[in-house]
Amino acid sequence: MSTELNEPVAHPPSASPPGPSRRTFIVTTTAVGGAAVAGGLVTAQPPPGAEETAAAEAAPTSRVTLTVNRKRHTVTIDNRTSLLDLLREHLGLTGSKKGCDAGACGACTVLADGHRVNSCLTLAVRLEGAEITTIEGLADGDRLHPLQQAFIDEDAFQCGYCTPGQIMSGIGCIQEGHTGSEEEIREWMSGNICRCGCYVKIVRAVERAAGGK
Repeated sequence: MSTELNEPVAHPPSASPPGPSRRTFIVTTTAVGGAAVAGGLVTAQPPPGAEETAAAEAAPTSRVTLTVNRKRHTVTIDNRTSLLDLLREHLGLTGSKKGCDAGACGACTVLADGHRVNSCLTLAVRLEGAEITTIEGLADGDRLHPLQQAFIDEDAFQCGYCTPGQIMSGIGCIQEGHTGSEEEIREWMSGNICRCGCYVKIVRAVERAAGGK
């Protein structure tokens, strides 16, 4: 039995149209920069970092005025900026260290209106009009603060990374009147970690400065 050349060949009703060939798949995915092909539809993926960039652009900002080491500053910052990042990244005061960035080590300790705070956990926008003192603001010219001098005299540091926070916390401890004994100093300085283990000499330095205040 012959078939006419012009007679269309019918496909069985259950037959599905053929899927894309391997060549078509490769050409298509290359053209869209590695987009995913699923169910015959091409879904383009956003470029890397696009969501983070959009979020950063939409972040609310505020103008904040602080007095840092007796100098007045007014800056516009992201509302999520910590006091530590404001000091280090906006004002160039890098003496306060970022240790754990979770308030557990005390390396970032500064004084806010005379009270010691973990600057990594403190939002800068909440300190409008505050007086901030960092390690850079302690010395009077070439004359060191008594506790800075005591740290030198007692050799109360090794690597020095925690030292700015230790000194600022020690000043707070002295001002708060928590220097009645070694045990009291240890208790009220317990939020400051020294990974080199100079705790005995740190306590002696705080005692020395407290005795000469």
